[in-house]
Amino acid sequence: MTYHNPVLLKECIEGLNINPDGIYVDVTFGGGGHSKKILEQLSDKGKLIAFDQDKQAQQNVPNDKRFIFVNQNFMYLQNFLRMHGITKVNGILADLGVSSHQFDTGERGFSIRFEGDLDMRMNMDAPLTAAKVVNEYEGKELSRIFRLYGEIENFRKLADLIVGSRTDNPIKTTLQLKELITAVAPKHAEHKYFARVFQALRIEVNKEMEVLESFLNQCLPVLDTNGRLVVMSYHSLEDRLVKDYMKTGNCEGNIEKDFFGNIHRPFNLITRKPLVPSDEEIEINNRARSAKLRIAEKI
Repeated sequence: MTYHNPVLLKECIEGLNINPDGIYVDVTFGGGGHSKKILEQLSDKGKLIAFDQDKQAQQNVPNDKRFIFVNQNFMYLQNFLRMHGITKVNGILADLGVSSHQFDTGERGFSIRFEGDLDMRMNMDAPLTAAKVVNEYEGKELSRIFRLYGEIENFRKLADLIVGSRTDNPIKTTLQLKELITAVAPKHAEHKYFARVFQALRIEVNKEMEVLESFLNQCLPVLDTNGRLVVMSYHSLEDRLVKDYMKTGNCEGNIEKDFFGNIHRPFNLITRKPLVPSDEEIEINNRARSAKLRIAEKI
């Protein structure tokens, strides 16, 4: 099964500052590109635990006694580490969003480039699909999703158009949705508009923001002292959450102080500003264009 090269691969691996005998977690296994590089740096004593809720990712699992694969959402990080007798790890890597393979599989419904069912589930056993969101959510809820998760300016107009059209003709495919919303898409910027609508639906279907928040809140308890947290995000909502968490140790970005007024900083920021791909990498891999990589070390 073909997966593209991971974005900022060298920077991600260097960011983990790998101890060969350490325990590491790759919470977004996908094609296994990051995991492969981590395993190359581990000794026989080292261990790597990888999470992926997409069953198709299991086809990329290496035959390696140092490797444990967990076919679950990474929001269950602590639970499954405990199941394997692990309480502390030396590094956690997360490459957020949709894998290139998922985008390139038309029938999964993630991409605006292919016709397919309005699905967009990362976990194919999950009950909620994009078709259900589009055809069953009230206009008010659709407006909220498009405003928050797609940062779409005419979110009410878009929601009203969908609600008004679906009664007679349920919207079942990616092509149907694109053809419908062309009427409210800005001229000469249709492609970007479609991408934002699809992003908003995908985030809602997979509860991506709730999952990310739950995951981040588990990182501090799980990381050992001097353990590294390496997170790559692809849109501003994710990046803001990651930035706030690394800065303050909470997803709200609330600065906490001790009795004497000293600011409590749970992390040293290895990257003050996010690392971004070079023009050369973006040319090779278009998906890299919106990537932002942040790295922090637990104090």
